[in-house]
Amino acid sequence: MAQQNLNSLLQWSTENTVAPGATNQPSVPARQPAQLDPALLAQLLGGPSDADLMRQAMTAILSPEMPQDQKMIAWDNLEQLIESIDNAMNLTPLGMWTPLVQQLDAEESGSRMMAAWCISTAVQNNVKAQEAMLATGAVEKLAGLVLGDADQGVRKKSVNALSSEVRNFQAGMDELVKSLPEDVWKGKAVDAAEMESVDEVIGKLREIAARQS
Repeated sequence: MAQQNLNSLLQWSTENTVAPGATNQPSVPARQPAQLDPALLAQLLGGPSDADLMRQAMTAILSPEMPQDQKMIAWDNLEQLIESIDNAMNLTPLGMWTPLVQQLDAEESGSRMMAAWCISTAVQNNVKAQEAMLATGAVEKLAGLVLGDADQGVRKKSVNALSSEVRNFQAGMDELVKSLPEDVWKGKAVDAAEMESVDEVIGKLREIAARQS
């Protein structure tokens, strides 16, 4: 891997080196310098990787000494990082799913909302992340937030997370149906690949989430 990175850097250097005596040749059109991959450059120069940045964000979020406004900045950074499917997949090897889901129980509503938002981003169109989330018991937690959290922002982001989790993922849909009381959904099985049926369940949850506290 190191050799491959060095080769890439050598190629970039070669492409952007002006030959001796070539600066006074107006007949040669100016070449735009090639752009080196920022991730590769950071790796070569020893900068923090996305995994490092994800760890730093979670450390700040979990720190009892960190002011809430700084935690919200860390949450925003984490959410942006896991927009990349590769970074979302790294939540598992980095051991970050458990602390992320635990933040659904945070005292601060902002942290509960951002935890739901990050979960929604991570599992969207990502089967491995959907499986990892399901294993944490987050479906039941999110359903509870939709039905009972006092903060409307938390309720709405929780619906979004559930919507991302259950689409085209039958195990997640089955868990959601099981987690809902009969006055919301009467336990009728839902095909996770049938979007009209999925939208019917999620639509009911959106109506609940939109109600004034």
